[in-house]
Amino acid sequence: MRMDIEEIVEYCMSKPGAEESFPFDEHTIVFKVGGKIFALTGLNDIPPSINLKCDPDKAIMLRESHDEIVPGYHMNKKHWNTVYFDSDLDNKLVKE
Repeated sequence: MRMDIEEIVEYCMSKPGAEESFPFDEHTIVFKVGGKIFALTGLNDIPPSINLKCDPDKAIMLRESHDEIVPGYHMNKKHWNTVYFDSDLDNKLVKE
């Protein structure tokens, strides 16, 4: 996934009804649709990463298939994956 933070924000905000906010601190951007979080990322994270909500069965399958996808950092591991920006994952896979 060779996306930078600007591309991530643009993609997340392209979802119908998407909203962005900073409910935790000024460095963590949260994306919601219908009041439900679907993605969040730290603007200063090293290494850069994003937490993405995922169907539990698909989350496990993705983790088993890709070393760059790990259980969600500081999230419910059943429903969330963390993906690192500097990985070799196809951007299309991340956008699913």
